[in-house]
Amino acid sequence: MPDHRAADRAVAEMGWDRVSELRLRGEDRVKEAAEPIETPSPALIPPQPLWMRLGRRLQPAVNRIVAGSSRVGDRPVHDPRNFPWVRALEDHWLDIRAEAELVLREIETVPPLAEISPDHRDIAPPRKWRSFFLYGYGYQQEANVRRCPRTDALLRAIPDLNSAFFSVLAPGTHIPAHVGVTKAIMTCHLGLNVPRDAANCWMRVVDQKLHWQAGKALIFDDTFEHEVANDTDEVRVVLLIQFRRPTGRVGQLIGGLFLWAVKRSRFVQDARRRVRDWNGDG
Repeated sequence: MPDHRAADRAVAEMGWDRVSELRLRGEDRVKEAAEPIETPSPALIPPQPLWMRLGRRLQPAVNRIVAGSSRVGDRPVHDPRNFPWVRALEDHWLDIRAEAELVLREIETVPPLAEISPDHRDIAPPRKWRSFFLYGYGYQQEANVRRCPRTDALLRAIPDLNSAFFSVLAPGTHIPAHVGVTKAIMTCHLGLNVPRDAANCWMRVVDQKLHWQAGKALIFDDTFEHEVANDTDEVRVVLLIQFRRPTGRVGQLIGGLFLWAVKRSRFVQDARRRVRDWNGDG
């Protein structure tokens, strides 16, 4: 495993703006952002395995059951105040951002999401959407978590945490409209680095256009159509968290069985292996 500690100390006194300037907004990044977005070839997108094809057949029924059992309603965008644990994240967002500054300083060492999760290749522009994983479907990425102890402590206080990672969008990135897999989980974005031209950095969820704010959380249901754009010359970074939807017993049972199958699928296990390979732990 690479020894990151010396490099971490070397940039410990550098603010996010300086790290962004050196690592994320260099001439090569600006040039790359100005280039037309490449559309991945269908040949590069692996065929869906049998379990996923069967799961997609069951998905509408599972989602109806979970939505009917939801204790927070079934709407595209939710009020963060309905989730008590959000307050701690917002109160300590500067601590989280400080750790993000360190681990994202060498952006080329942070894997593109499409390389970790090939299922995202049809929506993830090459090299423009990167993810520093801390947790994925309940599995801890130990090497990464050790580098973010304060963030990890806050994440551990979230009931039924599913996944958490620093999500990085390069300048000029557009993620086309898409939908998530299951209502059993919900998504939270905590703004860490928001471009100054905030009006041109946005997420649309159905007919609502949302803008990130530094230190503030957004919560939404990603089974509703959503798309993302960073039409600025600065990087956008959020702490992306997925957590179990609060439901009654029926929703917990059906949603839990669905997530149990996903967690043990080759899809998730292959993603775990790819993260370990990127970290040098393979």
